[in-house]
Amino acid sequence: MYIAFNRFRIIPDRHADFEKLWLNYQTHREKVPGFLFFDLIKGKTEKGCAIYASHTTWRNQQDFLTWTKSESFRRAHKNAGDYSKLYLGHPEFEGFEVAL
Repeated sequence: MYIAFNRFRIIPDRHADFEKLWLNYQTHREKVPGFLFFDLIKGKTEKGCAIYASHTTWRNQQDFLTWTKSESFRRAHKNAGDYSKLYLGHPEFEGFEVAL
């Protein structure tokens, strides 16, 4: 399996807006081959911002990479810039192969 994280640093007092955005977010992933699971997780507040990560689990890395080149991916991210006022900087991506 492959796990993809995008880490977000959210402007103070905007975390409720960020969570609402994700509650209504159309990811277009649900029917993509290899997609298994999604979570939005909230971490601690550090340096004046709330930390969140989107966490998706895929059958393997190739399925994830195929999705990133798909029309489904483009539709899911077409308005991403509209919400930049919630973030401190760009999301930080990390990908992991499941070892055990």
